[in-house]
Amino acid sequence: YNAMPTETEAPAGKTVDVTVYTIDSQCQDFVPKKTSVPADEPVAGAVGRALEGHNNGDFSLSGYRVSVQNGTATVDLRVAPNSKRSLSSLSSCENSAIFGSVSRTLTSNSKWKIKNVRFTEKGEEVIF
Repeated sequence: YNAMPTETEAPAGKTVDVTVYTIDSQCQDFVPKKTSVPADEPVAGAVGRALEGHNNGDFSLSGYRVSVQNGTATVDLRVAPNSKRSLSSLSSCENSAIFGSVSRTLTSNSKWKIKNVRFTEKGEEVIF
């Protein structure tokens, strides 16, 4: 599992630039931002960047795993054991911020050829 990156974590080794999308403060539009991610794991790195900043006082993710097969990315999320809230308790804005940001990021970087993104929690499909 990939641990959640911290904002100050500098990538080690070779990096590539990708566009990561995050939701704006009004929860209306996705804002593109160029960022560097590890060249050997650009997809997982981009997911980590899209998820940054979503841990708050009562909801936190401890990690994630990404796999890509036949144009579909599966993002398996791990909610931290000490998180007071679950994925199913998120508001529609929080859903957009987390699931929307990751989906837009993965499908918009055309070199990865990702057409669909599905989310799981410990292997179980997440419905949002």
